Amino acid sequence: MTIVNDSLSIETRGDGDMIDLTDRLALLLHKHKLKTGNMLVFVPGSTAGLTTIEYEPGLKKDFTLLMDRLIPRNARYFHEETWNDGNGHSHVRASLLGPSTTIPFGHGKFLLGTWQQIVLIDYDTRPRFRELVVQFIGE
Repeated sequence: MTIVNDSLSIETRGDGDMIDLTDRLALLLHKHKLKTGNMLVFVPGSTAGLTTIEYEPGLKKDFTLLMDRLIPRNARYFHEETWNDGNGHSHVRASLLGPSTTIPFGHGKFLLGTWQQIVLIDYDTRPRFRELVVQFIGE
């Protein structure tokens, strides 16, 4: 069993920016020549999250509208009373989504569904530079 740590640098626009990482992560898998195992992707920080989704315009809008309904920007957040940085909703949204995802791979390819992509969603109120941790465990 091999464990490989790598990273992926991503620039975001913030404000719910959803970025499809699937092809970039597939290149990393190919680079390390692993055939079977799991890949963990982790975003350090507390205002962005990772998930899988069908990355198409309608669903991207649906997901944004869902977050706006569940965790509105203009609600009261006690985080604002602590830091006054205007991104309380960003922290709550990212916490709901989670900072990591694990994807199995076999025969050197991700075992994703036909319409499933791996995405980063940055909820911060400003553009950010994100350095994702990517860890492969396999052979």
